[in-house]
Amino acid sequence: MTAKTTAKTAPKTEYTSRIIPEMQKAFGYKNILAVPHATKVVLNIGIGKIQDKKERDAVKQTLAMITGQMPEDRKTKKAIAQFKTREGMVVGYRVTIRGKRMEAFLARLIHTALPRTRDFRGISVSSVDEHGNLHIGIREHIIFPELIGEDFQRIYSLQVSVVTNAHSREEARKLFELMGFPFERPEV
Repeated sequence: MTAKTTAKTAPKTEYTSRIIPEMQKAFGYKNILAVPHATKVVLNIGIGKIQDKKERDAVKQTLAMITGQMPEDRKTKKAIAQFKTREGMVVGYRVTIRGKRMEAFLARLIHTALPRTRDFRGISVSSVDEHGNLHIGIREHIIFPELIGEDFQRIYSLQVSVVTNAHSREEARKLFELMGFPFERPEV
């Protein structure tokens, strides 16, 4: 299937009609419920050096526009003098999305945001950890289609973590490939 046909089909129907049979064939699952799937997506953005309240609120609103829900404040647990932080100071924001919002976000990430990344050659294979989760670092937040690049004076980086219930790195990698994540091609 091409990327155009997978982008038009609903993510849930694509998972049940195409990904489950492929995973069963590859790993020999007897039960459909044993096939791994994405459980949640977590987005993190750090604002450690930003002191201006308006700019912090702008970062929070930007993350809310990308995900469709308000981010949670991430506060420091203890004061560290070298980093000029005090206990309880907000140093970042986090959003956890599940269900239909997660499916819509993953579709936007795979089909529109990642291809818009500058000098993108694919996701590194080492981005999948031993627990079956995918961690992607995005250097420019303006790659998402909800945002207009001229409106931002500062570019922020963020981390996207796709959490699955896969038991191994190989299962998760196959699942992410079937979902449409573009991995780096080995050089020949």
